[in-house]
Amino acid sequence: MTNQIVLKIILALLGVFVVFSGLDMTLGGFFTLGWMEQVTFFEVVDDAKFQEADNHYRFLGGVWTGMGVLLILSVTNLKKYQSMLTLVFACVFLGGLARLSQMNAEVLLSPGVLWAFVVEVVGMPLLYLWLSKSVVDGISSEV
Repeated sequence: MTNQIVLKIILALLGVFVVFSGLDMTLGGFFTLGWMEQVTFFEVVDDAKFQEADNHYRFLGGVWTGMGVLLILSVTNLKKYQSMLTLVFACVFLGGLARLSQMNAEVLLSPGVLWAFVVEVVGMPLLYLWLSKSVVDGISSEV
């Protein structure tokens, strides 16, 4: 398999996961639909404020879902969608860095968070470099 095909497979699988997790958030709100995990971890004490926060969470889930759709779309033409992918990688990387603002190493290093953090702050720069090399290699093989 060529380097570019492997990258496309990884991007497609990542995109499917992001769409799946995004729809879980978008359609289920804070309580989610339970596709990823079904756990009650809070009690609503102010329904009006909860509904506002839940609405914002659903919006973020929609943005996340959209990023997954873009990842899937990108496999059709890496060169054409290189700029968009770079933006997606940068946004996910910044989101990973935002996890540090909690200032709680115990949570960051927990199994439920650490894998995502590593994908976000290590995986996204690696995907960016791989994409850049793959597009350049693809252009040079066309000449």
